[in-house]
Amino acid sequence: MKNLVLCLLALVCTTIAYGQNTLTAYIKDAETQAPLIGAIAIIQNVANGATSDVSGKIIINNIPDGLQTIRFSYVGYTENKQAILFPRITTDPITILLEEDEAELEAVEITSTRSTRTIRDISTRVEFIAGEELEEKGNMKPGDIRMILSESTGIQTQQTSPTSANASIRIQGLDGRYTQLLKDGFPLYSGYAGGLGLLQTPPLDLKQVEVIKGSASTLYGGGAIAGLVNLISKTPQEEQELRFLLNGTTAGGLDVNGFYGKRFDKIGVTVFAARNSNAAYDPSDTDLSAIPQFSRYTINPRLFFYPTERTQINLGVNTVWEDRLGGDIHYIKGERNENHRYFEQNKTQRFSTQLAINHQLKNTGQITLKNSISYFKRRLNLPEYNFTGNQVSTFSEANYTRSGETAEWVTGLNVVTNQFQEVRLAPTPLRDYTQTTFGAFIQNSLKANTWLNIETGLRGDYVLDYGFALLPRISALFKISPNLTSRLGGGLGYKAPSIFTEETERLQYRGVLPVNATTNKLERSYGANWDFTYRTAFINEAVSFSINHLFFYTYLNYPLMLFSTGSGLYQLRNIPGHIDTKGTETNIKIGYQDLNLFLGYTFTNTKVHANGVKTTNPLTPKHRLNTVLMYEVEDKWKLGLEAYYFSKQRLSDGTTGKSYVITGFMAEKLWEKFSLYANFENFLDARQTRFDTIYTGNIANPVFRDIYAPLDGFVINGGIKIRL
Repeated sequence: MKNLVLCLLALVCTTIAYGQNTLTAYIKDAETQAPLIGAIAIIQNVANGATSDVSGKIIINNIPDGLQTIRFSYVGYTENKQAILFPRITTDPITILLEEDEAELEAVEITSTRSTRTIRDISTRVEFIAGEELEEKGNMKPGDIRMILSESTGIQTQQTSPTSANASIRIQGLDGRYTQLLKDGFPLYSGYAGGLGLLQTPPLDLKQVEVIKGSASTLYGGGAIAGLVNLISKTPQEEQELRFLLNGTTAGGLDVNGFYGKRFDKIGVTVFAARNSNAAYDPSDTDLSAIPQFSRYTINPRLFFYPTERTQINLGVNTVWEDRLGGDIHYIKGERNENHRYFEQNKTQRFSTQLAINHQLKNTGQITLKNSISYFKRRLNLPEYNFTGNQVSTFSEANYTRSGETAEWVTGLNVVTNQFQEVRLAPTPLRDYTQTTFGAFIQNSLKANTWLNIETGLRGDYVLDYGFALLPRISALFKISPNLTSRLGGGLGYKAPSIFTEETERLQYRGVLPVNATTNKLERSYGANWDFTYRTAFINEAVSFSINHLFFYTYLNYPLMLFSTGSGLYQLRNIPGHIDTKGTETNIKIGYQDLNLFLGYTFTNTKVHANGVKTTNPLTPKHRLNTVLMYEVEDKWKLGLEAYYFSKQRLSDGTTGKSYVITGFMAEKLWEKFSLYANFENFLDARQTRFDTIYTGNIANPVFRDIYAPLDGFVINGGIKIRL
């Protein structure tokens, strides 16, 4: 009897063993054959699966007999389903090859690199803001693009006027004049036209924003020492796009924006129109406007022609009219007297045309011709002082691109002119100048191996009166593994001198002497970036994780700096020294179902070396921390909570500014044709006027200090977006 029971137990155990199978598989990238770490294998209709180890190996136990469908997946790759009959004849491991999801990778088209490669094969490090992220940031400040840029690591929007809110873009600790701001690849915001560029560009007609940090002068010429920001406009699609945005703020702001786009066979059109305004706003009761009184009108029509399948022509016009009045609140309201007489008024007109012709050749090449003409007029009025000038700029380029399976070539010629004429309103010498630059460039993008892409470029620019600049550049993309990549790049840059800098803008150009081509020279630089990106997923792909860490360094030789010459006059001179900026940026993204957490940290150490003395570059916080938590239910809700920490920073007068934290909360409810949103910006009311002063002297004749923290404080804005 005992032997019979033992036999029955052995038979049962054998039956169970034959009913529970094991599968060993190696998950690899289909192109590189590299193992995919953290890939997921799940048996369909059975709560059973496993995750691959560092060698890409997966072991699935307890698989029932019969035909089983197993889903193999990995973030950024197309899912692979395998139908396997168990028990298998052999216990040998199988190999599963996953292909990268081409549709996902090619959804983002990067134009700033001048290459037609997809984002996965671009060697240059490019950050982009597009789609829903661009819309969410647009909710916070729909009248201009400051919020879109200032929330990115390594980028700071520096306010240069305390009463008119003029601002510039600073990348990696360098002043705003070293960042080139482009619109669809055209330099429309250079020189005198750059002071109010950030404030006069609403984001509703933008498709995406592309940022290259570090030297990009080889790609776009002088002025891109710290990097460039390229604002990419929407183009007409087969499906009509009609959008309206109405926004109001507790600070007296009102934004009415509209966009229309549609392609009709061989012709397409986009039109953006906006009216943006604000009442003078003083939350601190200092009698000075933290937000000036202004009204602005913008209209940007663009026509697209498609005469053949291989030819596209587009012609655009950008126009802006603005009247901006800041200063003493009593003066703005008409209550003017000897004690309340300070004001700063900016009246601007901006008009530019953009023409681009692109023709695809039969031999996989294409020719592109581009031209823009820009006119900018600004009249700056202060008590007993006026500064008025007109700037006319042109940009012309012809380039040829030839694409192959392993290599791509881009070569071209361009001419940039910049003419500024001042209207004589004071005995100060006129600051007129004319700059003409002739440039030639060539770039090669090479797919050297399955794991290595290399991009090399060389530009030669000749700047009349200042000489020749040779600008080599190289960058490389290393595909170390499917979930680990690295980019390394560097290049040379230069900047031609002009009177338009952050320092002179803070002085409203009062007493600034002309730049002298015989004593001033080109500022020259070299720099490098090195970053790593790692992506993976956990818990059956329920949690996604990515981290990017960047090291940067830029050396700027003979920088142009402002010096007092006495009697209220100032002169820009190249100092016998240099500026170097170095640091790191870290960006982390963690996603779980409808939640996404973004963490960012920037360390910036920028030093000025002059006459054997080393000082910290003013208005550069050494530490900055970004935290954003987003909750999104598709087509229903968007909720966002954010906090930004800025460490102490040295000011121009030698003192040290306080550290501070900015917080915000945004909510949006979506329906099919419209959405309602509300944004509680800076709800902890961090303001420089709460913990520091912004001027010395008296209210009738204030002498302003550096502005390093917000002045407007806690502001609520909200509105409606309509999609037809």
